[in-house]
Amino acid sequence: MLETALTNIRIVLVEPAGPLNVGSVARIMKNMGLHPLVLVNPQCDYLGESARLMAVRAADILETAKVVESLPAALVGCTRAIATTGDNSRSLPTQLESPASALPWLLEAPSALIFGREDCGLTNAELNYAQRLIRIPTSDAYTSLNLAQAVAICCYEIYQEGRKKKEEGRRKKEEGRGFVKEEGENNRQEKRENQEQEKILPLPPSPTLPLLHSPPPPLPSAPLENLEGYYGQLESLLLKIGYLHPHTAASRMEKFRRLYNRAYPTVDEIAMLRGILRQVEWAIKLHPIAPVSDTVDGALPDNPSETQE
Repeated sequence: MLETALTNIRIVLVEPAGPLNVGSVARIMKNMGLHPLVLVNPQCDYLGESARLMAVRAADILETAKVVESLPAALVGCTRAIATTGDNSRSLPTQLESPASALPWLLEAPSALIFGREDCGLTNAELNYAQRLIRIPTSDAYTSLNLAQAVAICCYEIYQEGRKKKEEGRRKKEEGRGFVKEEGENNRQEKRENQEQEKILPLPPSPTLPLLHSPPPPLPSAPLENLEGYYGQLESLLLKIGYLHPHTAASRMEKFRRLYNRAYPTVDEIAMLRGILRQVEWAIKLHPIAPVSDTVDGALPDNPSETQE
């Protein structure tokens, strides 16, 4: 159902500073059937008179908004996350997409759509928590969008895509019913013709054909908090063995994130990967090794005992 798909998507605002913006966001969410709203360390009174004035009949969105201290906490329970950015001049962890091409992806699983601060948006570190990034195309004359305007555009795209999917599902269902009815009539006619033919000449037995099976549905991706736990364990181990250094760890871990974001690992796969890390940690406790350095191309040195700075 459309309502179920829309309520699977949470709108996340990181440190919003304007109560009018938060109230306007609540209103557009109500207009488009989206909830819940999650606020990361809000810098304003989101339940105050100004916010309620802009929310109008969407005060319930404000009253039920969840407040958390960090972005990872806002993503707990999600398997997909898209972050928004208006800045395409800086180096970003992944390519920018348009809302129309990326946002339908959120309808298929518990997801989050992340918006940054009114004055500076999201940091690169915060963008790393999302698997995909979007930018709303604007005129070069004025590229900066108000927070509530950006949320409104994205919520509208999600709602329209949800309606389209619902309509396609209804049409296919109706077409399927008509096809079954028509197929049944054709089968009965064919059966009568075959019976008449068999009176004249028996038909040879038909060859046995292999059964055709549709491919199994894809397994659900692991929740984002599972991935974050894995990233933390991986970084700790790589620092311990000397593959990462503190001053390069953040940039190197961005590359690992991009790799796993493309793979969409499942819960069992993340558990397997973490099991490997635990086994490695156990092994190096029993058999300590000399640390190695991370090289420019990411390959280990020929002689692990030779470190490079």
